[in-house]
Amino acid sequence: MLLLVSLMEAAMAQMSLAQRPKVGLVLGGGGAKGAAEVGVLKVIERAGIPIDYIAGTSIGSIVGGLYATGYNAEEMDSIFRAQEWLSLLTDRREDLTSHPYKKVNGMTYVFGFPVYDEEQGRLGSLGALRGKHIEQMLDSLMGFRGFNEFESLKIPFRCVACDFRNVKEVVLHSGFPANAMRASMAIPGVFKPVKWGDMNLVDGGMINNLPVDVVRAMGADIVIAIDLQQKEPRKRKKNFEWANTVAGWMGFGDLMHWATSRPDIEKYFKNRKDADIYIHPILPDYDASSFEQSSVEVMLQLGEKEGQRHWNELVKLKQKLSPGKKIITKIVRKK
Repeated sequence: MLLLVSLMEAAMAQMSLAQRPKVGLVLGGGGAKGAAEVGVLKVIERAGIPIDYIAGTSIGSIVGGLYATGYNAEEMDSIFRAQEWLSLLTDRREDLTSHPYKKVNGMTYVFGFPVYDEEQGRLGSLGALRGKHIEQMLDSLMGFRGFNEFESLKIPFRCVACDFRNVKEVVLHSGFPANAMRASMAIPGVFKPVKWGDMNLVDGGMINNLPVDVVRAMGADIVIAIDLQQKEPRKRKKNFEWANTVAGWMGFGDLMHWATSRPDIEKYFKNRKDADIYIHPILPDYDASSFEQSSVEVMLQLGEKEGQRHWNELVKLKQKLSPGKKIITKIVRKK
């Protein structure tokens, strides 16, 4: 009899899980401001919100990828605080920082910064930085948890990149997540594009910096979006058809068309409106390059503070997902 009751309870629990609305988490791009997303995640976890799908762009893909791997917000807080971001993002070698000029394995370094690669020629063109260190760091963190492929992640995850040749959105969902995350954050002119099949992928923020539509397509019924955009983007009003025509003759018409029409802005406003819970940390004193440890610490706190402002919305969502269960209605603050 007890066995029958246990089986019935297990079956009912599975039915409840299958029937409840699925929650999607969207993490926008914004460089160092991604620390604020980790702060918001602390509050989402505290509210007990289950996350079924994740979509991210740029730094949002890094936060989202690690979260999908199983790292919780406190662990990611530690990861953000512990990194030497300057060295990580620039591929700087700490052991060579005292050398004005040093050549190692075909790579020339100036005070530890790579400036010339014999195999690829001068570092520059579409991006000076290779981003190898950060990709290796991500691969190591994900491999430590035993997740090196999209298909094996604990939470289904998508990250957004952009094919630089035709400025088209590319949603990455297979292969190696660390490589995809590196592609999603490849700011044109700063990082070298990532070769992905016959595509050259760069920062997804060029085309979809708040991918609510992506997580909806994954199956999310309810979307929590964390937006790091600080200034209201504005479309250009002038007609640049002549410029598009000239650019087409020169072979980079798609890029000029993007620059003059900015389709990403229309998508941004549409996605922002489509979020069920829209969380927007205000970070007036910080930008995408504010990776100093003191700045990261403050942004973590500001993100958590902004998450707390949405506590009542999160509690209502938790009640909707778990009807009949008692929900904590206030935040227990740390002393």
